[in-house]
Amino acid sequence: MVSAVAATASAPSLMPVVLVRGLAREQRHWGDFRQLLQQQLPNPVLALDLPGMGEASASPSPLRIEQMAGQLAQRLAETETGPCHLLAMSLGAMVAMAVADLYPQQVQSLLLINSSAAGLTPFYQRLNWRCYPKVLQALAVSVAKREQLILQLTANNPQVWQQTLPKWQRYASETPVSRSNVLRQLLAASRFQLPAKPACPVLLVASKADRLVHWQASASIARHWQVPLHLHASAGHDLALDDPTWLLQQAMHFYQPFNG
Repeated sequence: MVSAVAATASAPSLMPVVLVRGLAREQRHWGDFRQLLQQQLPNPVLALDLPGMGEASASPSPLRIEQMAGQLAQRLAETETGPCHLLAMSLGAMVAMAVADLYPQQVQSLLLINSSAAGLTPFYQRLNWRCYPKVLQALAVSVAKREQLILQLTANNPQVWQQTLPKWQRYASETPVSRSNVLRQLLAASRFQLPAKPACPVLLVASKADRLVHWQASASIARHWQVPLHLHASAGHDLALDDPTWLLQQAMHFYQPFNG
């Protein structure tokens, strides 16, 4: 991964956009979206892995979102880029919310994709009860089959499945994710309570056709915080995979005021 210092050398006055993925995913799972965003934004676009995932796959995943936030905040501080824009998905968005709450000086804005919080949304909407059998199956099958199940749960476009599955299976073989870390992430997500509304600007986006997490979970956060919510009509949970162009448009509009 390109170092954050090198990435910001050409644009020191622009705060970086840092991407954070969700449950059992790593930075490579952003696919083309990261490159598309970098092509359109003058800001440096970075991506960081949560503990137990990707480049940090050897680390145990904390049992609380707040602990993940502390480790992510430390990683952000080590980049020496100053405050950043956090663009995060699902469980990663929970971590981003916790960073904004606990380390507000490090966060310039939040763009949150298909996330949820306990207490605002029923458990059967935070993780669709119809998905329980496939989620449990994914913990027991081979790595190749697991990635196929995850893709079918999170993306709605069969053409995307065909193009993406070999890449995801390769990522899983190169940087394996332990079952214990997946379970630890699930436990941490189940405990996450929505913090107070952050002082920074916030945009929520959600997929109305998300089959894993109901879009009303994002709507509940938006109502509670009184922040905007933009809805995609047909994409699945992995909005960056199903329609990166639409997500790019939301991001560009959101970041425009920060860059003048």
